[in-house]
Amino acid sequence: MVADSSFDIVSKLDRQEVDNALNQAVKEVANRFDFRNVDAGIKWSGEVIDIQANSEERANAVLDVFKDKLVKRQISLKSIEAGEPRLSGKVYKLTVTLKEGISQENAKKIGKIIREEGPKGVKAQIQGEELRVSSKKKDDLQQIISLLKGKDLDIALQFVNYR
Repeated sequence: MVADSSFDIVSKLDRQEVDNALNQAVKEVANRFDFRNVDAGIKWSGEVIDIQANSEERANAVLDVFKDKLVKRQISLKSIEAGEPRLSGKVYKLTVTLKEGISQENAKKIGKIIREEGPKGVKAQIQGEELRVSSKKKDDLQQIISLLKGKDLDIALQFVNYR
């Protein structure tokens, strides 16, 4: 009897890389001429990231700097969710939340894509915030990975535990 090959589909963030990107953004905001004397800043606030500046445009500019640093560290922008700048006292504040894990709704969507468009004999099971995909043939699993990479899903996916 041949054992099934499998891999897990997850949506996780490397917190250290996010922290490094944030620290780089802090340095760039501190050193850039267009951010001088505008109360611009970016910092951790618990599990979310707070951005502040004296205008809406400056707050969005700080967000763009942070996004640029994330991309350079190969972190998908699908894994962050930025709110709209809101006035708080004299400064505009913007909150960025980090998205991790695959929701039940998204897991069902991915499972449906695998069933409808993937090769026959491939099984997908939801296990909490991840999906386990298994098949007798490793080639079928490779096809599923490339199928999902080609889809424009609203979450960042990683493929782990390939065996």
